[in-house]
Amino acid sequence: VPSFSWNFVESEFFVIDGDSLLLMFLDKETQYLNFFYQIECFLQDFTEKGAKYVIAFFKDAEQMYFPYPHFLFLRTALIEHLRHNTSTTVHTEFSSCLSSKWEIFLKKSYPYFIILSDIGLTSLQTDYLSILIAHSLSKKINVVLASGQEYDILRVYGYHVQSVYKHRLFFQKVSYTTLLFVCNNGVRQTVHLLKQLWPEGSDIRRVVCVLACAVGLKIYSNMLENGRSKPLSPEAAADLCRMQCLTVTFLLHMPLSQRAQIRIMKSYASIPLHEKLCTHFALTQLSDTNDWKLDLTYLPDLNDDSLLINLAHYYEVKYTEEFKKELGKEMENEYQCLWDTVTKLAMKYSFGDAFPIRKTSQLFLEQEQTLFREEIPNIGLISVKSDLVEDYAGDVLKDLPVLESNDPAVTSLIKYKEFDELCHWHSGRPLTEEYERVQCNADAKSRDPKERRQIQKLQTFRHFYGSTLEDSTSKLIVRQDDVSGNANAAVKKTQKKHVSIFKRLKSKEEKKEHEQWKALCIPTEKEIKANLTVGINKLEKFLKTLKSKSVKFSVEMTGLSACLEVWKEHCREQGNKSKDLRKAVQVMRRIHILLEKYQDLLEKQHLQKLTRYLRLLGFENLACSLSDSTGESNNQNISNYAIEVGPARFQLQYMDYYLLREERNDPDPRVQHFIPDTWQRELLDAVDNNESAVIVAPTSSGKTYASYYCMEKVLKTSNEGVVVYVAPTKALVNQVVGTIYNRFTKKLPDGLVVCGVFTRDYRNDVMNSQILVTVPQCLEILMLSPRSQKWTKRIQYVIFDEVHCLGGEIGAEVWEHLLVTIRCPFLALSATVSNPGHLTEWLQSVKRYWQRAENKIEGSSTNSEKNFTRNCRVKSKVQEQKKSYRVRLVLYEERYNDLEKYVCSLKGSDFIIEHCHPCAALTVNHIENYGIPSDLSLSPRESIQLYDIMVKVWQQWPRAQELDPEEFVCFKNKVVIKKADVRKYEQELKKELRKWIVLGQRQKVTVVTGLALKTWKRFASFVDKLHEMDKLPAIFFVKIFHRLRFERRGYLQQMMALRGIGYHHGSMATKERQVVEMLFRLGYIKVVTATSTLALGINMPCKSVVFAEDSVFLDALNYRQMSGRAGRRGQDMIGNVFFYDIPLPKVERLIKSNVPQLKGQFPLTVSLILRLMLLAAKADDKADARAKALSVLKHSLMSFRKERNAEILKIYFMFSLQFLIKEGYLDQEGNPIGFAGLVTHLYYYEPSNFVLVSFLVKGLFHKLCQPIKGSTVFSEDVLEKLVLILANLFGRKYLPACSMKYKCIFCQSKVFLEDLPEDFADAVNEYNTKVEENFAHFLLTTAKLADMEQEYRLPLSKTDFTSKNWHGSELASYLMDNTKSISAISPFACLSGVVDNDLFHGEVINKAVLRSLGINVTNCPLLYLNKYDNQGRRRPLNAYALDFYKHGSLIALTTDNWYILPFLIWLNNSIVYNMVHKYIFLFLKPSHSRTWGWISC
Repeated sequence: VPSFSWNFVESEFFVIDGDSLLLMFLDKETQYLNFFYQIECFLQDFTEKGAKYVIAFFKDAEQMYFPYPHFLFLRTALIEHLRHNTSTTVHTEFSSCLSSKWEIFLKKSYPYFIILSDIGLTSLQTDYLSILIAHSLSKKINVVLASGQEYDILRVYGYHVQSVYKHRLFFQKVSYTTLLFVCNNGVRQTVHLLKQLWPEGSDIRRVVCVLACAVGLKIYSNMLENGRSKPLSPEAAADLCRMQCLTVTFLLHMPLSQRAQIRIMKSYASIPLHEKLCTHFALTQLSDTNDWKLDLTYLPDLNDDSLLINLAHYYEVKYTEEFKKELGKEMENEYQCLWDTVTKLAMKYSFGDAFPIRKTSQLFLEQEQTLFREEIPNIGLISVKSDLVEDYAGDVLKDLPVLESNDPAVTSLIKYKEFDELCHWHSGRPLTEEYERVQCNADAKSRDPKERRQIQKLQTFRHFYGSTLEDSTSKLIVRQDDVSGNANAAVKKTQKKHVSIFKRLKSKEEKKEHEQWKALCIPTEKEIKANLTVGINKLEKFLKTLKSKSVKFSVEMTGLSACLEVWKEHCREQGNKSKDLRKAVQVMRRIHILLEKYQDLLEKQHLQKLTRYLRLLGFENLACSLSDSTGESNNQNISNYAIEVGPARFQLQYMDYYLLREERNDPDPRVQHFIPDTWQRELLDAVDNNESAVIVAPTSSGKTYASYYCMEKVLKTSNEGVVVYVAPTKALVNQVVGTIYNRFTKKLPDGLVVCGVFTRDYRNDVMNSQILVTVPQCLEILMLSPRSQKWTKRIQYVIFDEVHCLGGEIGAEVWEHLLVTIRCPFLALSATVSNPGHLTEWLQSVKRYWQRAENKIEGSSTNSEKNFTRNCRVKSKVQEQKKSYRVRLVLYEERYNDLEKYVCSLKGSDFIIEHCHPCAALTVNHIENYGIPSDLSLSPRESIQLYDIMVKVWQQWPRAQELDPEEFVCFKNKVVIKKADVRKYEQELKKELRKWIVLGQRQKVTVVTGLALKTWKRFASFVDKLHEMDKLPAIFFVKIFHRLRFERRGYLQQMMALRGIGYHHGSMATKERQVVEMLFRLGYIKVVTATSTLALGINMPCKSVVFAEDSVFLDALNYRQMSGRAGRRGQDMIGNVFFYDIPLPKVERLIKSNVPQLKGQFPLTVSLILRLMLLAAKADDKADARAKALSVLKHSLMSFRKERNAEILKIYFMFSLQFLIKEGYLDQEGNPIGFAGLVTHLYYYEPSNFVLVSFLVKGLFHKLCQPIKGSTVFSEDVLEKLVLILANLFGRKYLPACSMKYKCIFCQSKVFLEDLPEDFADAVNEYNTKVEENFAHFLLTTAKLADMEQEYRLPLSKTDFTSKNWHGSELASYLMDNTKSISAISPFACLSGVVDNDLFHGEVINKAVLRSLGINVTNCPLLYLNKYDNQGRRRPLNAYALDFYKHGSLIALTTDNWYILPFLIWLNNSIVYNMVHKYIFLFLKPSHSRTWGWISC
C-alpha cells in the first residue's frame, strides 16, 4: 500500500497481525535479544505517536512454524513477553480469520486497518496470508502491507528475511507428529517435577533452560534406546546442554555492556531440533502456571547464540589445562545449580557431573570465518566559523571533537567560487527572483493592451464569483490621512447635519413600512391559517426586509395570534386524538421571540395577552411567572387546548433547534451587517491593538470576519502596508480572492492593486498588492529570499487560515517556518485544534523571542543595516504601528447550529435510517480513559432523550428528581429556555454519567449508551427522501470520483447540472470547480458529490452532509471538517449528518474521537539549512536575516518544552553543515558556494536536488544532450532518455513488490520504470557512498550525546539491562574483544555482530544506531537506486511521468496502473492527474522551468 501518515487519536485503533510482525524481523543474523529490541522499537514508535493498537496471533498459524522450531520458539516467547511485560493487548483466542470469534471482533470493533504481510516463510503461509488479506478487504477493513512501509512521521524498520535455516536433517529421520507429541508430554511432566524442586519459583531464563535441557536429553536418549541412529552420542548431547546451561549462567550475571563486546565469530552451532521444540512447549506450559511464582521480566533474553558460539569455540579450540580461564565462584555456583537440576529432572538417565564441562571431543562449530575490517578515519567535525552556527549549536559543539586543519578530510575540501545570486552561473543574464519563475497570468504593471484586457476579464469574473459568496456589495476604502484641526471641526459639523437627516429618513421609512404591513396583514393571516409552514416562511422572509423595530413587533403579534388560531382549530379537529405539537411549537416560538427581542415594546395589555395564551397551552406555571399572579381562567378551554407535556420538556423535546441562542443586542460600530458576539469583539479588539490571536471556533461560526476587518484596517491605514492571507489550498485561495474583490474597492496609484495572488501554478501582482493571497510554500519562498526583505518589512498582518494543517502529513513544516519567521502580528484560524492552549503558548514564546531579537537588532545594528531599514520605511511610507507581542487565545466551542447524526443502510430496495444519539458512541472504557469529548454536544431533543433513558435504567437514581426538566434549576417556571440553559443541563447529565462509573454503576452506563438509537424505516429513495424531508441541499462525500469519464464529455456534466446534480474534486479544472460552487450557492444545484477538496473552508452552505463511502482517510479530523459544512449560520436552524454504508463502530469512533493534537513535525532538511545559511550570508539586513534563521532553528513546535528534541535538532543541524561543507555547498565560514543556488531552487525535491548537481558536475548531461549532427534539434532517443533520468530523480512513486507479477499485461504504458543509464547509476552510487560516509562520521562523532541509560533499556517494556553487581570472571574477560569499536551502536544490535564500521552501509543504520539520538537513515539524503521490502523483494518505481511523456493519455495511464492493484489508494484519476500536472509544470515546460534551462545548457 502506498505511504500515508496517520495522526492517531484515542479511538482510532488498528490491528497488527502477530505473524506478520514476526516475519518483518526474522533474520538469520539477528540475535535473540536484538530481535525483541527491533520489535519493541517498531511498536514503541507507534505508541509514542499516540497510536492505539492490538496484536492478534491466530492459533492455526502456529502449525506453519513446526518445520522451523527456532521461529516457533520466538513466536511463543514474543506472545508471552508482550502479554506479561508490556501493556499491549494480545489476542490469541481466534483460531483463524474464518472463525466466528474473529467475525464478531471485527463487527464490534471495526479496526482502522490491519497490518499484514503478503509473503510468508513457505508457500503455504503465503497462501494463508493472502486469504487473510482477502477476508479483511471483504469485511471492508483497510489493509496496510507490512512490507515496504514508509511514513513521514512514523519510523518503520525493514530487514531482509532469510526464510531457510539449517534445521532440516532431523525431520528426515523422525516422525513430525510423534516428535511434537513426545515433546509436549515430556515438558508437561517435567514442569510438575520442577515445581517440587523449586517451590519458591525462579527466573524464566533458569526455568526454560533446565526444562529444555532435561526434556531434550530424555527424548534424545529414548530415541537412541529405540534404535534410531543419531549424529550425536548421549555424552556429546550432554556436553552441548552443559554449554547451554553455562550460556544462561553468563546471561544471568554478565551485563549487556560486556556482552556487547563479545568477539564476533561467523560460526554456526548445531543444536538438535527437539530442544527448540521443548523450549516452545515449555513456554506454552508455563504461561498457564498461575500457582507458581515466575519472574518473566527477562523473557526476551532466554538465550544468546553468539555467547554460546564463543563458549563452544573456547572449549573446542583454546581450552587446555595450561590455558584455562576461571569462571569465578559466583558463576560456578550458578552453573552447578542449573546442571544439578537438569540431572534431577532427567530422573533415570545419567549424564554426568557439571564439571568438566566438555567430556567429549565432539565439534559443534563450523569453521570460523575471518572478518576484514576497514579502518575508521579520524572522528571529528570540520570547524565552521559562523556566528549563526555558534549562536544556535555552540553549547553542543563545545563537547564534540574538531578535526585539525591538516586532517585529510579538511585538506581535501573542494574550493568552489563563492555563490553569487546576481546572475546565472552559465551566463551573464540577470537572475530573476524565485517568485518570478512562476507563471504570471496578468499584472497591473503591464502596459500591453492584451494583458490589460486579460486583467479586466479576470477581475470581472472574480467580482461575479465573489458576489455568489456574499450578499454585500463592494465597499470603497478611503485612506485615513491626517487632517487639520479645522477640518476636524468641519467634519463634526457635517456629521451632526447627517444625523439630523438620518432621523428624518428613518421616520419616513418607518411610516412606509407600516403602510406596507397594513396592506399585507390580512393576507398573511389567511396564509398562515391555510398552510402554517408556508405562511410562517413568508412571514419570516418579510420580517428580514423590515428595519423598523415597531413594525416587526406588530408583525410578530399578528403572527402569534394567527398561529394560536391554527393550534386551536387543530385541537378542535383532533378532539381526543393525539395532536401535532409542531403547530404548538410555532405559537411558543413567537412568544419566545416577543419576550426576548421586543421586551422594551411590550406593554401591559401585550403581557396579559401572552399570559392568556400560555394558559391556553396549559402552561399555568409559566403564565404565573410572566404575570406574577394566578388570575382567572376558563378550565374547560384550557383542557381543550392544553399540551399534555410539561413546559420545560415541551421546549426541549419539541422546540429543539428553535430555542433562542444567547445573542447580544448592542451593535458594534465596527460591524455593519450583524451584531457580533463577545468572542468576535475580542478578535476585533486584538486587531485594533495590533495583537496576534489564535482563533479556534466551529465551522460557520463567523471567525473569518476578523480577517476581512484586519484587511480593511490595513487598507485604510496606508497604500503600502500589506496583509498576507495564507490558505492551504488553491481552491480556498480563489474563494478568498473572490470575497476580497466583492468586499473592497480602493483607488490606488497606477501600478498598485488591492489584491494579488501567488500559488505554485500562477501569480499576479505579488509585490504590488496590498492584500496577497497565497499558499504556505509560496510565502516561504518570499520570507527566506535575501532579495525580498524590503517587501517583508511592509507586511502588517499575516492571516493563517486552517492552521491545523500544522499537524498535516505534507508541508506541515512550512506552516511552522512561516509562524516563526514573521515579525508582524498574525491571526491563526481553525475549527479543529484539540490543544489550542499548547499552540498558543508556543506562539507566545516565539513572539517573546522576536521581542528580544528586535530590541537587540535596534541596539546593535550596523550603520548600513540602519540605513537599509530607514530607506525601506521612507520608500514604503508604511505608518509605524504600536508593536504588540501578545498572542491571544480566542476559544469558542459552541456551534450555532446543532448537528444531528443519522446512520443509513440499504436493506433490500429500502433505506433504513437510524437517528444516532451521540452518547451511543461512548463506552465505559472510553469515558474512564478519555472522558467525554468537549465537542460531543447534544441537541435539546437529545438531552431529554438521555435523561429519559437514564431514569429508565436506574429507577433509584438519587438525582432523578433534581434533573427532571420541570424541576431543573435553569428551567423551572422559565418561559424562555435558551440554548445556554440547555447546555448547562447537558453538562449536568454528562457529569452524572461519569459519576455513575465512580459509584460502581458501570453496567447501567453501558445500557444507557446502548439504548440511544431511534429507527425510521422504508425510504424508497435516499435523495428523494432528503428532498421530502427538506434536507437539501446536500453534499455527498465519497472516496473516489471518476473524473475521466466526464473529462471528454462536457455534455454529461451539463445534463447532470440541469438535473440539480454536480461533482467537485481535486482533478477538475479550477473554473469547473468554481462553476459548481457558484451554482450550488445560487440554489441551482442541490446535490454535490465531493472528495475532501470541500473539507477545508470552501463556502458551500448546505443543510445536510452525507458520508457515502468509508475510507482509510475518513478520520476524526476529516470528519469534523466535512461535517462542519452542514447547517450554516443564518441559513439553517440545524445541520444533518448522514452516514451511508459505514460500519457503526466506525461511526461511533468518528463521533467520540478528539481531533489529533498538534505536536509538530521534524522541521529541518539539509536543503532548508542551506537556504537559511544563504539568507544569513546574502541578505542586505544581516541582523534581520540572522534572527529569522535562528527563529526557525530554535523554535520548532516539536522541540517546544522538550529539551531532548531541541538537542536532536542541533545534532541534525550539525550533520547538515558537515554534509554541505564536504559536498561543496558551503565554505568553512558558512558562506554559500558552488551550486548552492540550484540546490535551494529545487529544495522541495531533496535528495534529488543534490544528485542532479552531481550529474551536472560530472558533465553527464553534456555528454547525453548532443543534438542531431548538423542541427540544433535533439533526437527522440535523447529526449526520452532525459525524461527517464528525470523520472528516476523526481516525483518518485514506489509500488509494492507484489505488483511485479502483473508485469506482462500492459498495452500502452510501461508502468514499471526502467533503471538509470549505467553512467548515471554509477554517479548515484558514488554520491550515496559519500553521503553514507558523511552520515557515519556524523553518527560516530555525536554518539557521546546519546542517553546511555536509555540505550540499555528495551523501549516498550522498559526492561533494564544496565550493569548489576558483577564481580567479574576471567573467562568472561577472555571472551570480550576490547579492540571492537561499538561507540555509536546500540548495545542490543552489538549482540548480532554489528560494529561501527557497519554504519558506513545505509541499510544497517536503522537497526544499529543509538535510539536516543533520535536520528535515523530517513534524515540522511540518500537516493536509493533500488529499494527492497522486508522480504528482500525489489519495489519498482512507477513510470507514470515517462509513460505520459510517450503517449500523453491520462486514460491510458490510469487504466494500466489500475491493473496492478485495484485497491492502491493513490492510483486513482484525481491523484494521477495532479502528479502529472506537477511534473509537467516543473520539468516539461521549458518556458516555466529554470531547471530545464540549466540542463539544456
